[in-house]
Amino acid sequence: MRALVEKIKEVLFAVVPITVLVLVLSFTLTPLEPHLIIRFSIGAVVLMAGLTLFLMGVNIGITSIGNHMGAALAKRNSLLILIVAGLALGFFISIAEPDLHILAQQVDEVTKGLLPKFALVVVVSVGVAVMLALGMVRIVYNAPINIFLTVAYIIIFVLAIFNPPEILAIAFDASGATTGALTVPFILALAVGVSSMKKDSRASEEDSFGLLGIVSAGAIMGPMVMNLFTRSQFAAGEMAADTVVSQSIFTPFLQNFPDVSADVAIALSPMLLIFIFFQIVYFKLPAKQFIRTVVGMGITYFGLVLFLVGVNAGFMDAAREIGKKMAMFENRFIVIGLGFLIGLVTILAEPAVHVLTDQVEDVTSGYVKKRLVLFTLCLGVGASVALSLLRILVPGLQLWHFLLPGYIISIIMTFFAPKLFVGVAFDSGGVASGPMTATFILAFSQGVAAATPGADVLADGFGIIAMVAMTPVLALQILGLLFLLKTKTKKGGAEKNG
Repeated sequence: MRALVEKIKEVLFAVVPITVLVLVLSFTLTPLEPHLIIRFSIGAVVLMAGLTLFLMGVNIGITSIGNHMGAALAKRNSLLILIVAGLALGFFISIAEPDLHILAQQVDEVTKGLLPKFALVVVVSVGVAVMLALGMVRIVYNAPINIFLTVAYIIIFVLAIFNPPEILAIAFDASGATTGALTVPFILALAVGVSSMKKDSRASEEDSFGLLGIVSAGAIMGPMVMNLFTRSQFAAGEMAADTVVSQSIFTPFLQNFPDVSADVAIALSPMLLIFIFFQIVYFKLPAKQFIRTVVGMGITYFGLVLFLVGVNAGFMDAAREIGKKMAMFENRFIVIGLGFLIGLVTILAEPAVHVLTDQVEDVTSGYVKKRLVLFTLCLGVGASVALSLLRILVPGLQLWHFLLPGYIISIIMTFFAPKLFVGVAFDSGGVASGPMTATFILAFSQGVAAATPGADVLADGFGIIAMVAMTPVLALQILGLLFLLKTKTKKGGAEKNG
């Protein structure tokens, strides 16, 4: 009961800010229809119940599976087994990620089928699989993460030269969407499991993070490599849902529930089956521990279903309408300022953010506080939404104008920031761009783009997930440099006093 009460407090802290902000906007600056306000309020309650169950289930189930599997693979000490297992796990986890399917469906609709949902999901999953396998090999064989990430992003920048802006936006958005509510806790736990086999405790702590950032790079490469062969030509994008906003309060919830239930069941099934297989042939955990883990998976399932139903049915239409009405403001500074606030509070409701910040505090034994990491993430995501709105509102500004210098600076900083913070920073980019970003913030930006003269929903509406995935990488590494400076100052003071 104590754990449940703590989770409820954590969820209230996460969801109440975005709920209050949207309700205030809906009654003041961007008035919404009554049915949208009621549906949003119901969605917020459903979302809070789902997030509470999800976080409890992750602690009991997914984290346990990832830790056991990571340790088991590291113990085998076989490069071939590590690569094969990494490829299989990466592909099946990514192809089942609900966030990726949400994004792929939106891309399919906006491109009028020129980039089909299935094709995007598959190529992103292949990219994730390859980089997960290489990332696990990196941990076992102690390859420097800054060198690894530098090579990965040089490849991405070279691929970007040969791809149109639309593909860049989709590829970077896919990177954020694939590291969603299911993928993040499993990959984080997998990294902890593999690195825990190291004898050097400091190296183990540092390598517990970074695998998620490496996987995100693979998701970016997938669509860009595919487009080199397909050479798709995209017309200006249109918002398919522009005039199709349901007037019903309960119908969207009832319509979403069966599809979301099936998607989450498909998403969790490979993970559960792999765990059962490992339990039979390798783990042989005590019955009580095995049953506890399976029950945790069940709680995760129900929590994630409720969460996604609440977001999809309650939040998306409200976000899109708010975006459209904000785009009509004459004062662009108000639009950008409100965008910053929306990004600031939305990130608190991302389920995977709390998984990462909890793990950072646990792995560092409290040295890096959860609240500090969370505050830094909020500032980073707020800045990313504000800059994304600036890109939509100002003609001529393109996504690469932000991503290219942003990632170049991020890669340079990996050679100066503490290794622990490098891993946490690149992981944070993935966790920040979860289901709330793939639904609420993406729908909000598409609404702004649809109502802005001269803007294109495809080229301008997409790309916001990419920005949300980039700015935390910068913010967390800056935090790491501040920690480093603080440590050196303390040492200097101690030596002087000594």
